[in-house]
Amino acid sequence: MQSSEEPAEELVDAVMTASRALLAVVVRSLGAVDEEVTLPQYRALVVLGQRGTVRPAELAVALAVTPPTCTRMCGRLEAKGLVIRERPADDRRAVDVSLSPAGQDLVEEVSHRRRAELRTLLAEVPARRRAAVVEGLHSLAEAAGEVPEPDWAVREAAR
Repeated sequence: MQSSEEPAEELVDAVMTASRALLAVVVRSLGAVDEEVTLPQYRALVVLGQRGTVRPAELAVALAVTPPTCTRMCGRLEAKGLVIRERPADDRRAVDVSLSPAGQDLVEEVSHRRRAELRTLLAEVPARRRAAVVEGLHSLAEAAGEVPEPDWAVREAAR
């Protein structure tokens, strides 16, 4: 359901500011675990963690990159031991991509570090304003098509 009303610049500015803060948390968390993985590569790992085994074309769509860009990214991630590319037995022309155990460990460690830093940041938000933050961020994530965190946590626990 999409609203036809343009968002106020105040809202856009607030989200821009918050996104810089959140991006900084991701960068610090990723840098503390592995300086050799770029943000786009990390995003690919997260998508694979959310979706499981996928074809590169599906991953390219999810990342909003071209298939050749995705293929190169998967090659780099495979060389780092973070993804596995396999040909399914039923279609030798196709390729499936999934997280390797090392890729899964990296995503889980970065996620753990992000959660810890976010807890520290959110402790600074006055308790009376936290429900509004939750509601606003849920709306933003939904609009972006992101998988809710409880669903992500369930997928991690199932591994």
